[in-house]
Amino acid sequence: MSALDSIKPFYSILPQVTNPERKLGFKDKLKWTGIILVLYFILTEVSLYGLSPTAIDQFAQLRSVMAGSFGSILTLGIGPIVTASIVMQLLVGGKLIDLDLSTQEDKAAFQGTQKLLAIIFTLFEGAVLVLTGSLPPISGDYTLILIIQMVLGGIIIIYLDEVVSKWGFGSGIGLFIAAGVSQQILVGALNFLPATGSSVPAGRIPNFIYSLMTGQPQFNLLIPVIATIVVFLVVVYAECMRVEIPLSYGGVKGARSKYPLKFVYASNMPVILTSALLLNVQLFAGLFQSAGFPILGEVSQGQAISGIAYYLTTPSNISILVTDPLKVLIYGIVFIGLSILFALLWVEISGIGPDKVANQLSNMGVQVPGFRSSKVQFKRILNKYIPTITVLGGAFVGLLAFAADLTGALGGGTGVLLTVGVVYKLYEEIAKEQLMDVNPMLRRFLGDE
Repeated sequence: MSALDSIKPFYSILPQVTNPERKLGFKDKLKWTGIILVLYFILTEVSLYGLSPTAIDQFAQLRSVMAGSFGSILTLGIGPIVTASIVMQLLVGGKLIDLDLSTQEDKAAFQGTQKLLAIIFTLFEGAVLVLTGSLPPISGDYTLILIIQMVLGGIIIIYLDEVVSKWGFGSGIGLFIAAGVSQQILVGALNFLPATGSSVPAGRIPNFIYSLMTGQPQFNLLIPVIATIVVFLVVVYAECMRVEIPLSYGGVKGARSKYPLKFVYASNMPVILTSALLLNVQLFAGLFQSAGFPILGEVSQGQAISGIAYYLTTPSNISILVTDPLKVLIYGIVFIGLSILFALLWVEISGIGPDKVANQLSNMGVQVPGFRSSKVQFKRILNKYIPTITVLGGAFVGLLAFAADLTGALGGGTGVLLTVGVVYKLYEEIAKEQLMDVNPMLRRFLGDE
């Protein structure tokens, strides 16, 4: 019996996005991905009715990572989904809930509970932001209306993510992050329209060209653009780094292949989870302060100014290295440490740990040349590599995101890091889908039919 059977009556009544009855082809997946992406951009333009014009974006520095649009019904973005994921990973990873995610029943219980938690966190986060004054209504009469709008937007995001996961390419979480960050990069770099109350172009590149034309070149305008390009190149290079374990097929003489273990083994999920956790620190700081117990620090005009919340606020300007190096040091250690922790948890939860991979390879009937084909032997070999690259990969993405944020990269350093990783994986998945559409025999061989 599953440990979550007691709450099954609650999550079982939630509407579900059904799986397609047949294997979807490339064009069908592309169509659904495109439809959801268009809907996402439309929803980001639907403003919250009754929101005061004095509202301040408390999570501006994490906005790109949370794939939300401040002041719209998608203000919460993917925050509740990721927060629910963190809670479930900690519960399962810490063995507080005993689930075997390789079984269909426990996997369904895990996903159903996570969706229920995401909806609960949607209501909680929306209520906290409104009631603590981060998103003040124009009058008290609009308090409940604001909360309902954000809850509705949060629930829509949950189901849009589910549609993409089952009917499109990749995941909705990754797609929404990539879409939001790409928009910020294009607008931040190329917007030739003047900023509000100014005659100077808002985009970094047009602004730099304008400064050249006026005889006062400002090369510092290009630092975020250069930082964005550097992060892009470094992430692409890291995605190509891998350890390859040689394999041979016992029943086929001379047949050889390799099993690749990527350096960024846990992908970019550790950074998403870490950012979401830090966002919740800011959220609870405002909640405790409004209750008269500022145990996480004080918040003023939507920004943490002291305590734990201040030191865990994303530094987004390289000048802070001089003005407050202690904050940079503490934030960097915590961010990288959490990235490593979530990398280890994600590997176990997502079924790519040494035990699960050893079972898969053993069931395929392959072996490492010079070793016997057995689960024990595979596990011994994989244990030499997977834990090490998981820790190194988690530390790498954490360090890269932290350093990129300091440079003020367009779209946020963390956002650029995540976007490149998402787009790279999306490219691999699309290429694989196209290949299988062209070669139906390959699809049957891989068991995708």
